[in-house]
Amino acid sequence: MGKPDTRRLDKAIQQTSRKLEAVQQREMWPLNSAERRAVVGALAGGSYRVVRGRSTDRAERRLETAWNAAQTRLIAELTALQTERQRVVNEHAKSRAAKKSSGWW
Repeated sequence: MGKPDTRRLDKAIQQTSRKLEAVQQREMWPLNSAERRAVVGALAGGSYRVVRGRSTDRAERRLETAWNAAQTRLIAELTALQTERQRVVNEHAKSRAAKKSSGWW
């Protein structure tokens, strides 16, 4: 028995980490459609209020909330993937130990 096959999970973890870094740098590409709509809507509302010469506090809060929601989603996704990877590794170690202990001597 070799190592446990975690390539798929490792790739997903790496991709999710890249997405999280991109969201922290306020890039739009990793956002899902609902998050993208919230960000664009907050930007549009804020720019409208700037043109009218009014306060943009509410739009800034909406924008920050949208970014935080995306970040929270990606952190949860990353944690779930890492937990699943650890479960696969532990399961493999357990089966290996059981196979070794069932030897004929």
